[in-house]
Amino acid sequence: MRHGKKFPHLGRKTAHRKYMLANMACSLIEHKSINTTLAKAKALKLFIEPIITKSKNDSTHNRRIAFKYLRDKNAVTELFREISVKIGDRPGGYTRIIKLGNRLGDNADMAMIELVDYNELYSTTKPERRRRRKRKKSNENLITNPNIPNKEEAPAEEAPAAEEAPAEEAPAEEAPAEEAPAEEAPAEEAPAEEAPAAEEAPAAEEAPAAEEAPAEEKDDKKPE
Repeated sequence: MRHGKKFPHLGRKTAHRKYMLANMACSLIEHKSINTTLAKAKALKLFIEPIITKSKNDSTHNRRIAFKYLRDKNAVTELFREISVKIGDRPGGYTRIIKLGNRLGDNADMAMIELVDYNELYSTTKPERRRRRKRKKSNENLITNPNIPNKEEAPAEEAPAAEEAPAEEAPAEEAPAEEAPAEEAPAEEAPAEEAPAAEEAPAAEEAPAAEEAPAEEKDDKKPE
């Protein structure tokens, strides 16, 4: 009977269970993530996180305690040299369990357990926080330093220059407009001078014709 035994047995005896968890912990330290069943992943989380907490303080005593559970010198060395440096600022929660669905053979719940600080997919939010801090500093510099030119004042200074340019060019364009009628005035007077010449020419031509007509009448009267 299992009265008061709340830890997962995993269907194994004590010795087999300890060796299995030690082997899984060494694989997790080496590969940073492993795939296993959900029950084993939860048991491994309870097994390895106290050992990772011990690795934050690198001492002979803590190394011997870690070696007691892991039983692998290479895993202990990597834990104290690399992993403890990377997770030094984290107060806890060194591992993450992600469910992967059911296994095809026996329909067992599968999961992936990994070290949180070694997953690059979930670390994309850090650069955004840094950018926000830089923006706040730039706004503070504009307020504290009055010598820095303000971007909003630049268009206000350029606006009068743009309005003055057309005002100076306006008289230059109106000057030729006033001279144009002065040049067209002689063109209108030219037909006025030619009109008398055209009227005099027919008068001069009609006068001899009127004078010749009586001469012919006189010749006709002589033979009578």
